[in-house]
Amino acid sequence: MENYQMIVGLVLGVALLIGLTLKTKVHTFLALIISASVVGVVGGMEPVNVVNSIKAGFGSTLGSIGIVIGFGVMIGRILEVSGAAEKMAFTFIKYLGKGKEDWALAMTGFIVSIPIFADSGFVILTPLVKALSSKTGKSVVGLGIPLATGLIVTHHLVPPTPGPLGVAGIFGADVGQVILWGIIFSIPPLLTGVFYAKWLGKKIHQVPDPTGLSWTREKSEVSFTQAMKESEKLSLKKGPSVFLSFLPIIGPIILIFLNTLVSALKMGGYIQQITSFFGNPIIAMGIGLVLAIYTLSGNDLKEDVLKRLEEGVSSSGIILLITGAGGALGYVIRESGIGSYIAELIAASSIYPILIPFAIATIIRLIQGSGTVSMITAASISAPILANLNISPVFATMSACMGAMVFSYFNDSFFWVVNRMLGIIKVEEQIKVWSIPTTICWAICGVCLMVVNAIFS
Repeated sequence: MENYQMIVGLVLGVALLIGLTLKTKVHTFLALIISASVVGVVGGMEPVNVVNSIKAGFGSTLGSIGIVIGFGVMIGRILEVSGAAEKMAFTFIKYLGKGKEDWALAMTGFIVSIPIFADSGFVILTPLVKALSSKTGKSVVGLGIPLATGLIVTHHLVPPTPGPLGVAGIFGADVGQVILWGIIFSIPPLLTGVFYAKWLGKKIHQVPDPTGLSWTREKSEVSFTQAMKESEKLSLKKGPSVFLSFLPIIGPIILIFLNTLVSALKMGGYIQQITSFFGNPIIAMGIGLVLAIYTLSGNDLKEDVLKRLEEGVSSSGIILLITGAGGALGYVIRESGIGSYIAELIAASSIYPILIPFAIATIIRLIQGSGTVSMITAASISAPILANLNISPVFATMSACMGAMVFSYFNDSFFWVVNRMLGIIKVEEQIKVWSIPTTICWAICGVCLMVVNAIFS
């Protein structure tokens, strides 16, 4: 009877979570807390223990990744307003050369989305897409999809982007290893996105009209040299240097990598003490933020810099609350014993455990649209289950993040950002431009996950 009661509590709690976020005005943060309470009380826990578990789960989750998320969004805001994001894009285009504009934009999105939200990154870089389309005659679809794909794969898979960082905290995964595997897993969907864009760009050939205020589907070709001149007119060569533009992103990643490498080699001594300190995500991201402030803010007044930092923090507030609430739900599931019981059932069945977070994230993403909410909720539900099944926390993190990539459509804000910024109006074309590419990326990631997990787990 007790096991039956726990299952009923979990099913009721998850159903309530989905219903509240989908059909009511209740915010996801509150819905997660309500769901955690229902899971615990209906599952047989004492009410006072449910409250204590919610507080403990919320605090422990934010204690591990809350500061890092705060630092990350501050860095992202400075990159946005300083022109560093545009500088990165211009650098890739310049050195990859003629005919490689789509690859350059994909690489730009890949790097930029690590500290900057995908929506913001696409809005910032769309003028570059339009300029290149106008001056090369290439379709904005063929250029915009690679940029959007680059943005979305690292947004879903590579910390310190808030979503995967929160999932890593819930699973207790090493952030350095998550970054490494996130980059590796990002490559196949990134390549696929570019090749798909090359094909679709020929089917939907849309370019800005001469005024730049509307769109036309007339074909024309202009030299790459002219496109580069137009890029210079957009003032992409102004602002910080290439080195300084990349430094606040690459610096912390290198420090975190070194810590992971030294720990894996078990070097010990002072070297490990130094790398474990400076390679801790909190310290590494703090250093990145200091670098961003003093290398990218130029002669800006102190008040202006502080205002930008506060703007970044304000954008991260709801993500922190949702991440903490997700941790609270997972803690309640763990403390109630539901996780252990379901793990025993799975161990006795033929279900492939690594796909549990993937499947949960997929379902929630299709229902409510937000990739970040989907992956964090999936991690919260599945972490107590996988903890008893000897599954790698790193691959479990990847599983939840990948599942949240599926079929972006009307309930996803990024779907509208991509299509509207590229001037795509017809629904069938909107689905081709963004829903199908995200689903292809989701499927490829799922296959890669199973293969890699079978080899390394």
